[in-house]
Amino acid sequence: MSLTIAQQFGVPVEAARRRTFAIISHPDAGKTTLTEKFLLYAGAVAEAGTIKARGARRRATSDWMDLEQKRGISITSTVLQFTYRDHVVNLLDTPGHRDFSEDTYRVLAAADAAIMVLDVAKGVEEQTLKLFEVCRARSLPVLTFLNKYDRPGRDPLELLDEIERRIGLRPTPVTWPVGLPGDFRGVLDRRDGSFVRFRRTDHGATTAPEERLDPGRAMAEEGEAWHHAQEAAHLLDEVGLVLDVTSFRAGESSPLFVGSALTNFGVRQLLDAVVDLAPPAAARPDECGSLRPLESPFAGFVFKIQANMDPAHHDHVAFVRVCSGRFARGMPLVHAPSGRPFSTKYAASVFGSERDTIDEAYPGDVIGLVNAGGLRIGDTLYDGDPVAFPPIATFAPELFASARPRDTGRHKQFHRGLIQLEREGVVQVLRDPDGDPVPVLAAVGAMQFEVFAHRLAHEFGAEADLLPAGYRAARCTDQWTSEQLRLVRGSRVLARADGTLLALFESPYQLQRMEQDHPEWCLDPVLGAVSAS
Repeated sequence: MSLTIAQQFGVPVEAARRRTFAIISHPDAGKTTLTEKFLLYAGAVAEAGTIKARGARRRATSDWMDLEQKRGISITSTVLQFTYRDHVVNLLDTPGHRDFSEDTYRVLAAADAAIMVLDVAKGVEEQTLKLFEVCRARSLPVLTFLNKYDRPGRDPLELLDEIERRIGLRPTPVTWPVGLPGDFRGVLDRRDGSFVRFRRTDHGATTAPEERLDPGRAMAEEGEAWHHAQEAAHLLDEVGLVLDVTSFRAGESSPLFVGSALTNFGVRQLLDAVVDLAPPAAARPDECGSLRPLESPFAGFVFKIQANMDPAHHDHVAFVRVCSGRFARGMPLVHAPSGRPFSTKYAASVFGSERDTIDEAYPGDVIGLVNAGGLRIGDTLYDGDPVAFPPIATFAPELFASARPRDTGRHKQFHRGLIQLEREGVVQVLRDPDGDPVPVLAAVGAMQFEVFAHRLAHEFGAEADLLPAGYRAARCTDQWTSEQLRLVRGSRVLARADGTLLALFESPYQLQRMEQDHPEWCLDPVLGAVSAS
């Protein structure tokens, strides 16, 4: 479907209004709470935890899955689209637990920026480091939020040093705390030197009142706490830790904000920073490395697939990041891996588990294509000249289990669930090319197996027995190496649905010995791409 001249001119304008970002953190740093408060300040929810005009029961909008609500943690990523200050915001909430790193990795492929949430008492934790390495690999600009400052914690200057030393990102505080952690008075806004006073709200359910004082009044009312904050701000000026948008967008520095998501303090300043500082949607490279102009015909890629978001209909949704052009519902597209036409009649905008029919979308937006059964993660859809975007690599699995239906009479349901959950990337499903019918599940963390078993039982009606498969390491390999490995005791070669061959080893020491003794063998730790073959 060709664009008119007016529509082509409007694409860059609309793209400039988009802000698409992910929130990353270590578990319990406050990521999901911050997500809820962004929705509150944007007017997308009436109270934190309650979707506006959609029921009175309080719950986290982003944690819509039944198992998430039972466990109190984010298990799957969520897309939340809302408007704020005449901008269209696509917020990609991600799981914080390391067991779901693959899901976070896929979501970051669709983001233009990220917010890194740090607990002021704990600072940079291991999962934070791992997620930031993904951001660095994708050159994503990162905003930093020091959360929970209303509780006892570490010295903020010490945290700045840790961020730069461990992450390699230069923090540039935009707001600076007045008072010690646990004795939080408010923040000094370094942009104008004013004091924003900290006020609590009732359980953080409504927006926090903001009182802005000039420096003279702040000194008179806060005394020593204000004086120490000013001294710290002068020190930051002297060492050059000042806001620099250019270095931020280049992934070299990180504007830093201080607050408490639970009490809503500092949330508005951070959301404003997303609009004012984070980059809008821009031209993205295709698989050949050429930038695809925003005004080119429509193109986008699938970064997430989720089934049973609507349990009443047992449907599934493919999440597509728009990279170029204007999307119009019903427009015919081409599925790049197969070359076949693809219908977009059932397209929706997504808000947690809720969705509404969408008529158009622009670069930066996320489209939910309902019941798009032929799509896989990493697939490109396009209009006009053929294009494909780089595939999304997967993590090397660390845990392995064999899977069998507990009730052989439910084999069809088991098989259907296995195919769907593999398509979503809940686990990697490996099969024996020589015909052993028992699939081997591969995962980064044990909780992936728990989610797999729970969803298989509750969504597909097929309980499964998962037994340790006896492998400890995996590497991507080729056909020639797989033939050599047939003669190696304690190893096995299995295949994924996309044709990727994985060599499994009973011991990481065995793998290490194979790599040393046979450097000519293909044993690649990067497990290829999630894409249709």
